[in-house]
Amino acid sequence: MALIGRLFVILFAFLAACFVAGMIVVGAIMFPEFSDLGAGPVDPGVLNVVLGFGFIFVSGFALVPAMVVVAITEAFYIRSALVYAVGGGLVGLACYLGLVPFDIEQLRFEGIVRRHLEIMTGAGIVAGFIYWMIAGRTAGAWRVPRPALRPPPPMPSQSPLPPSA
Repeated sequence: MALIGRLFVILFAFLAACFVAGMIVVGAIMFPEFSDLGAGPVDPGVLNVVLGFGFIFVSGFALVPAMVVVAITEAFYIRSALVYAVGGGLVGLACYLGLVPFDIEQLRFEGIVRRHLEIMTGAGIVAGFIYWMIAGRTAGAWRVPRPALRPPPPMPSQSPLPPSA
């Protein structure tokens, strides 16, 4: 039963981490003009749609690599925030490199944009930290059995009987 509850915690933490990573990616790539304070307000409807697509994009590409990191950390009881941040950075890197064409003859990636690579890796680091805050701090805890409850102490032999009705 503890495993089923843990799976729900992992799913919730993954979705929250993907949402935060999606916000970072969308904010950094789609709206680089946010650094200009004179640009004016952004339409909230457009921002909500773009954030939704960013969440779907990040969660779809990050599912398999993130589940590998989650399986390793759960199996070995790894609870370090640094491990989750590095794992998230590697997942972000893998997601970006999965979108870049690879030249098989020269064994190198073609067309890597350094800024985009940094954004995806940074979003992965933040997502890994968010995952650690929700689920990573208790990784592997579902495997430890709960201690048995002690029975209450016996009633004293000289205690008065309760009044009868």
